[in-house]
Amino acid sequence: MELGTLAGKLTFVGVLVLFILFEAAWLIWARHRNYDWKEASASIAVALIKRVVDVGTAGVAAAALFWVYEHRLWTVRLDDAATWIVFFLLFELVYYWHHRLAHEVRWLWATHSVHHSPESMNLSVAARLGWTGLLSGSFLFFAPLCLIGFHPIAVFLMLAASLFYQIWIHTEVIPKLGPLEWVFNTPSHHRVHHARNPRYLNRNFGGVLIVYDRLFGTLAKERADDPPDYGLLPPMRSLNPFVIALREWGWMARDVTRARSAREAMGYLFGPPGWAPGGGGEDKPAAVPVRLPE
Repeated sequence: MELGTLAGKLTFVGVLVLFILFEAAWLIWARHRNYDWKEASASIAVALIKRVVDVGTAGVAAAALFWVYEHRLWTVRLDDAATWIVFFLLFELVYYWHHRLAHEVRWLWATHSVHHSPESMNLSVAARLGWTGLLSGSFLFFAPLCLIGFHPIAVFLMLAASLFYQIWIHTEVIPKLGPLEWVFNTPSHHRVHHARNPRYLNRNFGGVLIVYDRLFGTLAKERADDPPDYGLLPPMRSLNPFVIALREWGWMARDVTRARSAREAMGYLFGPPGWAPGGGGEDKPAAVPVRLPE
């Protein structure tokens, strides 16, 4: 573990905490609203442990992408604006499908559900990310970019920039942003994404852009008559970072051990969250219910 890398990651968390405190102060004194300090503290605890985990595991993902790059089909040189724009659009497409499948495949959801566990929407939510991305294999989604010739470092930088952009969209302070809502992922779009209301479920998967949601039919707009209700089903009641990060993995392991066949076991692992034989029969509610027709 490189201490310098860890120090950089912890510094980022420290800067994020400052923004969290500023938002909390604004909500309390300017908006006269309550702030869930316990839930925010749990998110920060999850974030701090994630930084330590990332430093210990990032080398595996990097090595895999560099291996793919060594066997690339072409070499793409990012030496002009047009190439960067194409790279950005391709990256956003990959991010969209990675994010969408993280909601539709339980093996991926076990990591991503951590991010959806808070029952409020504020900047602290941006810090609550799963620890098990390497186990889920999230980095494999970005391997095709390296295969067609984009350097792994460029891919990692684009991912970091996308995640940094997404910090500010985890808030209720910022209203709808007019014409920007057509192109960019905004706080309004992301409030919908984190909501468990039936009409909002499994929508708005974009990173920086919202255009792929428009293209693939997964866009939903925030409605004043149906305010977002945040969190998981069943809710995450624990403030223990280890429970927050590992609950779904534990449930999945339990379901697999109870499976009556290999087909059932595969369904529990790679079916949608809440999958059960015959479409029902689990003794717990689905982690994410099926989206209902509007």
